[in-house]
Parts: sequence; structure tokens; C-alpha cells
Amino acid sequence: MSNQKPNIVFFFTDDQRFDTIRALGNADVQTPTMDRLVAEGTTFTHAHIPGGTSGAICMPSRAMLHTGRTLFHLEGAGQGIPDGHVMLGEHLQAHGYRTWGTGKWHNGPAAFARSFSDGAEIFFGGMDDHWNVPAFDYDPTGKYDSVLPQCPDAFKSNALKIRKGDHVRAGKHSSELFAEGAVDWLEKYDSDDPFFMYLSFMAPHDPRTMPQAYLDMYDPEDIPLPENFVGGHPFDNGDLKVRDEVLEDFPRDPHKVRRHIAEYYAMITHLDAQMGRVLDALAACGKADDTLVVFAGDNGLAVGQHGLLGKQNMYEHSVRVPLIFAGPGVPAGERRSAYAYLLDIFPTLCALIGIDAPSSVEGTSLVSAMSNGDEQVRDTLFAAYRGWQRMVKDERFKLIEYAVNGRRTTQLFDLENDPLELHNLADDEAHAGVVNALRETLFQWRDDWDDAKSEWGRAFWDGFEN
Repeated sequence: MSNQKPNIVFFFTDDQRFDTIRALGNADVQTPTMDRLVAEGTTFTHAHIPGGTSGAICMPSRAMLHTGRTLFHLEGAGQGIPDGHVMLGEHLQAHGYRTWGTGKWHNGPAAFARSFSDGAEIFFGGMDDHWNVPAFDYDPTGKYDSVLPQCPDAFKSNALKIRKGDHVRAGKHSSELFAEGAVDWLEKYDSDDPFFMYLSFMAPHDPRTMPQAYLDMYDPEDIPLPENFVGGHPFDNGDLKVRDEVLEDFPRDPHKVRRHIAEYYAMITHLDAQMGRVLDALAACGKADDTLVVFAGDNGLAVGQHGLLGKQNMYEHSVRVPLIFAGPGVPAGERRSAYAYLLDIFPTLCALIGIDAPSSVEGTSLVSAMSNGDEQVRDTLFAAYRGWQRMVKDERFKLIEYAVNGRRTTQLFDLENDPLELHNLADDEAHAGVVNALRETLFQWRDDWDDAKSEWGRAFWDGFEN
């Protein structure tokens, strides 16, 4: 077939928070490539993840991205993603696309084989040494024999059991490894078929290491502490000893937090440069004008905010992610505040290239919101974390409910006047009506997403008064 549909290049980063792009207001970080995408495309400034069902938030987050399914409708995925959930890559293949993938794939080899007709430098795991990535070459049989089977329920825990890859490019940073694989494939691509290229970076996930030149760009002493920095979280949120949180002791040391932020920004700047290499190669091949570019992150990260370091929480810094579309059919230089989920990307791409989304997809296309800044897509938004935390927000207020060891805690934040979530209004009698109204909305989301039927939901909702 001729290349009548646009190509798609999808950049996906690991642990990148929504507010880590210079063009969107963060003057402390340098992101020229991401800034370019902001200028050339439409940015959804309020994109979210729906939470997670294990400490490895990225695993279900990536499954929802590639299936368009909601959080509790992925339960029972024994090999990463159930066969009944049509995946983005396989759907594009069915409509004439060549599909190529590289980088982190945290949902098992069987799902990767379904998604991609080609690939390189594939990492079947959650995290590793950025300078010694145990990667796989693309296996056309889809067997990847040296990958051990996953545990029977991969979304309950971070129990993916992975052997080392079939090769290691020692001394090559992961961001460079994946970008160079993409550039090489682009330069050799000689088909008239449209392609879907998926680059899934391991950065800026820790261990936060990068070439020294990028680290030298950031002096920790020049990095301001976030205004919502505290030495520790005010109460047990259910997972204060998860791997991310034990990277530093409590109370948090301001100097150490500044160092973490400096390293975080340095990794983002380095991966930004690798994204630029891919976009430059796309232009050199004469394909830039015919290519949709998507940039997103799999979850946010606290890095010192609210006394936390990780993403196992319902605060804005952890549930909001970057999301930018650019290319044919996408307005340039636009920003949208509509509430979006990562699982909306699948149907959005389908709409942009003129095909129907599979019936298994539960996300909502964002195309109408691209052309109409008043289109809000959804009035409220929901997220959950394991059996301990639930969140719902409307256009102004956010309610977070906790159930930890038999103790229930409620937080209410006025996001319009308190975007850093510093002042809990839950016990303020003047806001009792807001709390009650948001709880009713929370119950509706619970029922719509079958939360109470899941193992995590049963643990959370038991004894909660409806």
C-alpha cells in the first residue's frame, strides 16, 4: 500500500513529571527538543495516569497505554497483557503499518511480539544500570527464549522474573542506545508502508546517571527546593517503605534532595538531546512532514515533594504526566487543560489517522479537544493506588481517601488556590459539602471502573460508608 496514512513516532519516558519542560514554565531545566514539540504541537497540560496496582506504577501504566483499558479491567493479565485486549501496535499492523519498538517493555515478551513487526535493543524489565542494559535483539519468532515467564498475576507485584538480555552494549547509555537504534532503522527504512516507531526510554528513572557534561549543567546548590518540601509525609500512606522511598532516610535532607533534583533534570536534558537526534534523522529522511509525534511519560515523581521521593501516591506531582501531540492534523502551539489519561492516546491516534479504535478500548479520543479549547473531555478524574489510596478531582477540588491498617484519612485540596497541595481542607466545616459531593463522585467512578470487584478495591472499600 502507499503511504497515505501518517507515520507515528512515539517517545515515552520513565518517571518524568508533568512540570519538567522549560517551555511549560520550569526555568530550572533545559529541554530544547521538548520545547520544540510544545511549539509545534498541542500540549495537554493536565494529562494523568489512573494510578497503579503495584509499587511498579509503570507496569500497569504501560499496559493501559498500549490497550486503552482502564486500571481494574487489566486484572488477571498472566503474561503481561490479556490476549483479549487489542494492543496499539497490533491494531496499527492490521491497518497496514510497520511497527518498530525499542527500549523498556515492562509487560512481557508475548505482548511485545504481538505489538511489533521489528525492533532493536529491547529491555524486558523495570530498571537496570543505564550503562549496561541487558537488551535483546528483535526475535521474529516472538519467543525470546531467555526471558523467564512472569508470575501468574503481573499487576499485583513487581515480580517479573527476567534473565539478562542476549547482549549488553557496555558503556553505552540507555538513552543513546535506544535513540541510535531508532536512527539506524529510520535511515534504512525503504518501504512505502507507514510506520509506528515506539521509543521507550529508561530515563529519567534512577539510578540517575548520565554523561558528566549533562550533570555539570546543574549545580545542586542552585536548585530551589520545592515549596511543598517537608522532611517526611505527615501520616502513613500505605507505602512509605517502597523502594523509591528508601533511596534516602527520613527526615529528608534538603541538600540530598537538591542533588536528586539536579540529577533528575540532568537525565531529562540528556534524553531530550537523544529525542532531538531521532527527530533530526526523521527530517533528514524527508519524513518529518508526514509523521505524527507523540511525547508522554509513564508516571510522575515526587523527588522531595510532600516528604516523598517516589510515585506511589495520589498527589499532582505523581499522577500528572507530560503529553504532547504534533504533526499532521494537530494544531501548533496550543495548550489544552482538558483532563486526559494516557489510555486516551490509543483512540486519539486512531482518530488522527482515520481508523476506528477497537471495541476493547475504553479511553476517549482527544481530537475534539485539540481543535476546541473549551472541550473538557471529562468533568472529573479518578485514580487509585493498590488497596490504600483513592483520588477524585473536579475542575477545582481534589479529594484523596486513605485506608491503611484500619485507619482512614481524608485530604481535600483546593487546586485552584493551592496547586502544591499544602493545605488540607477536609476538616474545615465550610468545605463539608465539597467533601460529600466528591465522595459521591468517587463512588460513581468506583462502580464504573469495577474497583470494588478487584482485590485491591475490596481491601480499600471494605467498611467504607457509601
